[in-house]
Amino acid sequence: MTTAQQPAPALTWGLRGRGPADVPVEADGPPGPPEAGLLGGTGRGVRVCVVDSGVERDHPMVGPVDRSWRVFKDGDGIHVEETREGDLCGHGTACAGIIRRTAPDCELSSIRVLGDRFSGSGDVLLEGIRWAVRQRFDVVNLSLSTTHERFVDELRRLADEAYFQRTVIVASAHNTRVESFPWRFSSVISVGSHQEDDPDLHLYNPEPPVEFFAPGQKVQVAWLGGTSIRSSGNSYATPFIAGLCARILSSSPRLTPFQLKNALYLSAANVRVHERR
Repeated sequence: MTTAQQPAPALTWGLRGRGPADVPVEADGPPGPPEAGLLGGTGRGVRVCVVDSGVERDHPMVGPVDRSWRVFKDGDGIHVEETREGDLCGHGTACAGIIRRTAPDCELSSIRVLGDRFSGSGDVLLEGIRWAVRQRFDVVNLSLSTTHERFVDELRRLADEAYFQRTVIVASAHNTRVESFPWRFSSVISVGSHQEDDPDLHLYNPEPPVEFFAPGQKVQVAWLGGTSIRSSGNSYATPFIAGLCARILSSSPRLTPFQLKNALYLSAANVRVHERR
């Protein structure tokens, strides 16, 4: 006889016999409108992870990198190990520099899933995201995606796991009109780029699935060898929003992901908040 599988004890399916006093929740209210500069604090105390091509250590536009890992595949499978190696193609360093500019006091780490010439595979990307989520980072910057639908179900499970444990995944939309993931999921914060001149301006998209737009056109970004270049793409809008999330969480650390999205929504330059009469 087959015994029905019991749900994991940690999951709460109902509150029979318990009331509000039995499930207290300490919460932070959303930050108020910014009087000057960006919303929130400086990112202090917030752990941010860049899942990308690695990050060049001690780049003047990046500063200190707390820890670095790499995901690699061999005949025995896929592995994660800590590494002192930096960036193989510049992309991760560019993203890290934008996060540092936006949230200067955040704790920045790196997981390398891309090789030189931006090479990579979906299963390595999946393992990198899984590692970041299981390390319980506060914010994960993902300026890349996969078009392979065979990874969609597992990516969705990971995105939901992150969402419910309060790890915020900020994911770049594809630069062209193709289906890719995980930015398509509502459990992540999806980002595209705008062409406004203001480098500190973000917009809410009234016609999702891309939820927010941020600076991403001809942006000056950190590059290999301590240099910088100007480049464009949704990749560079995404770390701006990731950094902004770190700023908000540094001033209101108990915000849930849906509250954080609401704070981004209410602070977007194109959202007009009407006072209730």
